[in-house]
Amino acid sequence: MTRHESVRARGPSKAIISFRTSVLAALWLLAAAPIASSQTSLRTDTNIDAGWLYLERPLPHVADLDTVPAGAWRRIDLPHTWNALDPTDPVPGYRRDASWYRRTLDLRHAPRDARLLLHFEDANTVADVYVNGRRAGGHVGGYVGFDVDITPYARRNGRDRIDVRVDNTDDPELIPSDKSDFIIYGGLTRDVWLCVRPPVSIAHVAVTTPVVSRDSAATTVVTEIANPTHVHGPAMLTVALIDPRGRVVVRDSARVPLDANVPDTLRLPVIRAPDLWSPSSPSLYHVELSLRRAGAELDRARETIGYRFYSFAPNGPFYLNGERLLIRGTHIHEEAAGYGAAMANAMYRHDMELIKSMGANFVRLAHYPHDPEYYRAADSLGLMLWDELPWDRAGLGDAKWQATTRRLLAEQIRQNENHPSIIMWSLGNEVADVIDPANDGDPKAIARFMRQLDTLAHTLDPYRPTATRKFDAGASVVDVYSPSIWVGWYSAVYEDYEKALAAAHAKFPRFFHAEYGADALYGRHTEHPITGKGLQVDTGFAEQVGKKVANVARQGDWSESYQTDLMEWHLQVAERTPWLTGNAQWAFRDFATPLRPNNPIPYVNQKGLFTRDGKPKDAYYLYKAYWTDSPKFAYIVSHSWTDRSGAPGVAREVRVFSNCARVALSVNAAEQAERTRDRTSFPAQGLRWSVQFADGENHVVARCAGANETGVGDTLTVHYTHVQAGKADHIAMSSHLLPNGHVLVEATIVDAKGQRVLSASDRVYFGRNGDGRLLADLGTPTGSSIIEAANGRAAIEVEIPRGGHATILARTQDINGTRLRVDADGHSMSIP
Repeated sequence: MTRHESVRARGPSKAIISFRTSVLAALWLLAAAPIASSQTSLRTDTNIDAGWLYLERPLPHVADLDTVPAGAWRRIDLPHTWNALDPTDPVPGYRRDASWYRRTLDLRHAPRDARLLLHFEDANTVADVYVNGRRAGGHVGGYVGFDVDITPYARRNGRDRIDVRVDNTDDPELIPSDKSDFIIYGGLTRDVWLCVRPPVSIAHVAVTTPVVSRDSAATTVVTEIANPTHVHGPAMLTVALIDPRGRVVVRDSARVPLDANVPDTLRLPVIRAPDLWSPSSPSLYHVELSLRRAGAELDRARETIGYRFYSFAPNGPFYLNGERLLIRGTHIHEEAAGYGAAMANAMYRHDMELIKSMGANFVRLAHYPHDPEYYRAADSLGLMLWDELPWDRAGLGDAKWQATTRRLLAEQIRQNENHPSIIMWSLGNEVADVIDPANDGDPKAIARFMRQLDTLAHTLDPYRPTATRKFDAGASVVDVYSPSIWVGWYSAVYEDYEKALAAAHAKFPRFFHAEYGADALYGRHTEHPITGKGLQVDTGFAEQVGKKVANVARQGDWSESYQTDLMEWHLQVAERTPWLTGNAQWAFRDFATPLRPNNPIPYVNQKGLFTRDGKPKDAYYLYKAYWTDSPKFAYIVSHSWTDRSGAPGVAREVRVFSNCARVALSVNAAEQAERTRDRTSFPAQGLRWSVQFADGENHVVARCAGANETGVGDTLTVHYTHVQAGKADHIAMSSHLLPNGHVLVEATIVDAKGQRVLSASDRVYFGRNGDGRLLADLGTPTGSSIIEAANGRAAIEVEIPRGGHATILARTQDINGTRLRVDADGHSMSIP
């Protein structure tokens, strides 16, 4: 059976050693903060993120730094990017240039015969590393880690100076292209480590599991030895396999020649009844290695692996460990508001925990290899990964571009391959879209090069399938393919989803659907979103069906109401389609882009389940209701929609997203009929009620009523008016103090009588005079100086020093503006 007849993966394969736990090692470094280090008696990996200096000048040579005054450098800690804010400021574009980083190391306590390496988890996108003014190494290409051996350059006098030049200038010879719909953040955006190694050390460990079943598993360990001083003779390599309960299940040894300069392969005895890795039970094993010579241990290392077997059956579905598993997925970009790509490891872990909490079992890492913490979290949480080469758009480059792209794929696989969470190597995304004028746009030529990448991937890792998205000419090249299906947003209507899936299923034998969804501005809602047939309903008091909407992305209202309807339709179709491998919603969190200045929040793709600063939209609770069984929860739609209107006697729908078996609802203490959750009932799985709100405040209570669901519920207060608002007349402004110490200034578009115009979606522009600053460039619902109103309201956070005052201006294209004078406690007064 050929690979294109049945795509099967047996288990993890090669990977760079990662052996880092945290202890203090302050003796080793001169730093402004405690240093986290992982160490044995033989090797140490010490985090050196603290105590760097940063110079935002694109000086070309290290000697140029001698002319820079000390005051020009700024103290920072890593991770760091110079693009934390400018991608989402009002000015088109963002900084694509070079900067310098500097740090002093105290290496006097390192063993004299030790090798000293700097490990960079990423330098985006080109790096040159200097030690005491001499170039020690570097790297071309971002998103993957690299080592620089600084041993020959270190003086070990307590003042070894490290200078790193990082450059993210647009380079047509390097992926990803500047045509990409995401930000190519510049800087040292991930951790940096000082790695101390013995003279003879374990340089690289690759673990393959070529045959895995429920009954047994085979394991092969390939070890590379670093021996730069050319020590002669044999050594003994011992490998122990430790199961998830901490028991040694296999121990084996082999004599290895230290001077052979070839990897050593050790096939471990087969283990019986392995604990298989899966989303429901992410069982992890550890491989511990010890290298000894003449009775003395030279080095030791440890790696984490997992056993699993899976296949994409011809024409579906997907099987994991012998059982059908529907892939329920999302996508994520490595970035967040105020941080860009320079996020802390705890933030990456938190992302993956939130994804797991909504019941997902799959994450596509878009559109490049991510921080190592994402992979560690996926391994331990049980999230399957699509790991993507950053070939994104622009077509096929020249010979230099091709060589660099092949190298980056090889480095990506070598770095990440041991993670059991990775189930696919993606060879790129939309590679034939938006062709660069200097590149080859011929689909046949692009497919030929993709075949080279496919061959390389399968040579380096025979056990995982390859994939790509939105390049039909390459569908027969890779093992798993996703065409572009955006029904209900960029094309067609969402009720066409089942038909679109059937067409793709017939055309592509190993079909997986990556990317579907809709943009939504947090807090924007409508009583009658565009229907699944593409019909626009008048959302005013008349409520009559209007004209057909040709393109929802261009003509829709970008409301959370439509987003949840579209996504729920996709969910229901996927859950009931027996042959479907699965699909993945786009995207987990809103993210910055250089290509979308006219979005409600400029330069932000707003298809996320969360805002860029982590506020959950209604859609997050929708997925949680479909994909989880516990813990039980109920969420009244919507906590960001507490102001509604309608004529007297007009009923309004109240929905509850919940994973409870039954839900009871009351409005103003009046009990409504209890509903039983029905996964085939659209929308809200049948948990919806038609109610008539009273004029004024309405108290809504949802209570789960199934077995063992006592005490689970939600409450919401809805402010309702029977009076139809008039034409937008002016902006009413108010303020209050937030728990974080900032002041939130709200601008509400009202009619001549002061009633909020809930249909208003005007673009609101905020300005400031006086003390403090606007949180203006975060690309969030309260962190953007330019933002469309959500149901007639916009807001911005202001940071005001104690004792200070700021004057905040809010205006639209048609309303000249209103000013509000605010102090640090949130007290305010209007200014005529």
